[in-house]
Amino acid sequence: MSRLSEFRLRPAWSRLLLLTISTLVVGACSSSSQLDSIQAQLRDLQQQSLQIQKQTSSKEELADLQAEQAQRAQDLLRAQADIQVEMQQVATLIQQLEAKLEDTNYRLAQLSQQIAATNQELKTSRVPPGIGLPTDGTTGGSIGSAVGNGADPETQYQTAYNDYLRGSYDLAILGFRQYLEAFPETDLADNASYWIGECYYRQRKFQEAIREFDHVLDRYPGSDKLASTLLRKGYAYLELGNEAQGVVQLQHVIRRYPQSDEANLARQQLTSLGIDS
Repeated sequence: MSRLSEFRLRPAWSRLLLLTISTLVVGACSSSSQLDSIQAQLRDLQQQSLQIQKQTSSKEELADLQAEQAQRAQDLLRAQADIQVEMQQVATLIQQLEAKLEDTNYRLAQLSQQIAATNQELKTSRVPPGIGLPTDGTTGGSIGSAVGNGADPETQYQTAYNDYLRGSYDLAILGFRQYLEAFPETDLADNASYWIGECYYRQRKFQEAIREFDHVLDRYPGSDKLASTLLRKGYAYLELGNEAQGVVQLQHVIRRYPQSDEANLARQQLTSLGIDS
């Protein structure tokens, strides 16, 4: 499936999640109404018990009536407890679905930005005659070398980025490194370094990814990729089983960029670990 097809299909998943959440909310409201009804019945039983004590003269009759009411009260309390458990389960499920919906929306936004950036860079790229994007993934290496040896920075960056989008991570790393060697002071240098770390991460080379993310943090303190860098660095530590360092990085994201999408994802990850963000 192409990335554009995936982008078109994802809103359907969002609508499905929203419909599921709405259904659960309606169910929770219904359970709440049942709970109110049970509490009203318990209050009625208490009033009836007081009235019976005033009107009944026989101890045996009073005992029988009290036993009957005690059984009814016990049944109502049991039903109340069951409904409360059900409502708690529904609330937990709603929270989980809302988290998934938020993550889906964030990924949609990222994909939309990537598509827009790709389209814009393709429009402004000046590709030398005879050099084009490969259609079968077999000529990416020669194209990367050709671009690296004489293309302008926009073309070289876009070629490496296209390799990343295709999943040709080794070629993408090579292309981004060539870009950094040739054009180390451009506005996209921090992005190139970040995407190298992302390539390593997707290859599950988490130590290499962390080193590259550290390079972004150390060399580009004003980069707009810092929130994403800290988030992915935290994820990488968690993948390596180093929960303590992973938590520290996620908390950095929340403290430094509290209103960002990355901070929301960091909070969700900490919550899944049972840690108060």
